[in-house]
Amino acid sequence: MALKKEPEKHANHERWLVSYADFITLLFAVFVVLYAMGQSDKKKVEEVMQAIQQSFGMATAGASAPKVSVISSQAITVIPSLKPEIKVSPMGRSRNGQAKARAEEKDFRQIKSSVEAYLVKQGAQSKVTLEITRRGLIVSLKEAGFFNSGQANIKPEAYELINTIAEVMTQYNNPLRLEGHTDNVPISTSQFPSNWELSTARATNGLKYLLKNFEVDPNKISATGYAEFRPIADNATPEGRAKNRRVDLVMLSGDAEHNEP
Repeated sequence: MALKKEPEKHANHERWLVSYADFITLLFAVFVVLYAMGQSDKKKVEEVMQAIQQSFGMATAGASAPKVSVISSQAITVIPSLKPEIKVSPMGRSRNGQAKARAEEKDFRQIKSSVEAYLVKQGAQSKVTLEITRRGLIVSLKEAGFFNSGQANIKPEAYELINTIAEVMTQYNNPLRLEGHTDNVPISTSQFPSNWELSTARATNGLKYLLKNFEVDPNKISATGYAEFRPIADNATPEGRAKNRRVDLVMLSGDAEHNEP
């Protein structure tokens, strides 16, 4: 007797729904875990922030923003100057006890190049000019950058520039001359009856500043005033008069030291 064949089963085209449902379930579980981790981290961050605020003197009041506890103004004091007092050595020696060398022409050129580079960096080319002559190195400090009109006191804002120039020049043992000059416009005040007094006072104040703050031999430094009688430009123009109002810091060469009084 022949066996009866079973009817063929129809293909199930919806089996993919099982895999899709599993995938959705797993994806949901991933997002739940990520959300839980985010909430945990947020809590930890808040705890860390509170600890930092307490360490730096910050206090929180409810939901308001943290307030920084301010240091009392009475506890603030002026920081003293860190620059030590420089003692003047009358023996022409540096602070380490070594004898200072005498600058020659090659040293003048090196100083001139170094100072000019510094002036360019500071944008102060219009305040100072340098020249090498038979006398030595001449550094002209123009009135506009270092003195108020009709006054002999050095401007405090000019100290840094003077210090940089003097620091280089006072490393040598050459004599220094400070020479004050004015234009030909007369001055007549209670303090300065004429340009003679003004030019001399400016040169003398420059000398005192160098003696107080740098290693300078008092026997090799001098100050004088020439008023309007040694101009380097024409006093007929405002530009020329501005050039004539100056204090020259002269670093004498060996020949000039012996030939000049």
